[in-house]
Amino acid sequence: MASPCSLVYLTFFMLFVQVLAGRDFYKILGVPRNANTNQIKKAYRKLAKEHHPDKNLGDEMANEKFHDLGAAYEVLSDAERRKVYDRHGEEGLKDGVGHHDPFSSFFGDFFGGGGRHDEHDIPRGATITMSLEVTLEELYRGDFVEVARNKPVFQETRGTRRCNCRQEMQTIQMGPGRFQMSQREVCDECPAVRLTTEEKLLEIEVEAGMLPGQEITFVGEGEPHMDGEPGDLIFKVTQQPHKTFERRGDDLFTNVTISLQDALIGFNLDVPHLDGHTVHIDRDKVTWPGARIRKKNEGMPNYENNNVKGTLYITFDVEFPKGEFSENEKESK
Repeated sequence: MASPCSLVYLTFFMLFVQVLAGRDFYKILGVPRNANTNQIKKAYRKLAKEHHPDKNLGDEMANEKFHDLGAAYEVLSDAERRKVYDRHGEEGLKDGVGHHDPFSSFFGDFFGGGGRHDEHDIPRGATITMSLEVTLEELYRGDFVEVARNKPVFQETRGTRRCNCRQEMQTIQMGPGRFQMSQREVCDECPAVRLTTEEKLLEIEVEAGMLPGQEITFVGEGEPHMDGEPGDLIFKVTQQPHKTFERRGDDLFTNVTISLQDALIGFNLDVPHLDGHTVHIDRDKVTWPGARIRKKNEGMPNYENNNVKGTLYITFDVEFPKGEFSENEKESK
């Protein structure tokens, strides 16, 4: 049995090892060590929104957790830095971590505006709406799409300018007991600005089961306003046509062509699905042209509950021979 002194030394040794190794970024994000990029992005997006300091005012633990999440994502989302981290831990990263906050690339200025939507007196730049074309495969399994945006921004420069101009009432005494009231424009003096652009990479999460027409909003990523806040950037989901499947709500439709022989005597075949798995079909009876079968839970995942899936409808087209049957084909009948 180990002595109390040995246990104390062992405890200090384990703490020393942990300090040298640094933070466990996989544990911080709650992902396995073999997690792929999308799993890392999903985990960061979910936890960063939950622990953002503006959502947890005065909570130092949430603030620390938020910064740890940013550091973990910064390393694990970069293939080269992740290799170094896996071999040598945080201490092996010579340039350190925490140099940038990835939160805005997923959400824009989601919390930065405070109560901006209720403050109608603050002018805002225009909201930009853009189409986001995604494949049916991306809508089936969920994915992240990277969009590089040249964002217009105002930067301070030399000099000053009139800003925040407004109309105020002015009272002028015209004589004993006589006053005149008039409006005049009053402006503040602000630093001069110039319009420039900065490149920003946005990480757009295409969630499984999203429907065409759904919108993804990045707060504060729209057109800037010289004396106010920038507008929002809205991506509207547009589904690209698919060569095999047609989507109607949560249901999928496809056509499969079979030979006349298979239509008459039955057949077995596997239909490749959107994520690579196959849907098995086993028919032992006559299949008429235009016949349709249903495969439950093989449609699109429901957006609100991904565990629920629609139905896959398979319609059979029968290919008739263009000439006469060969002797071998006749004998096989």
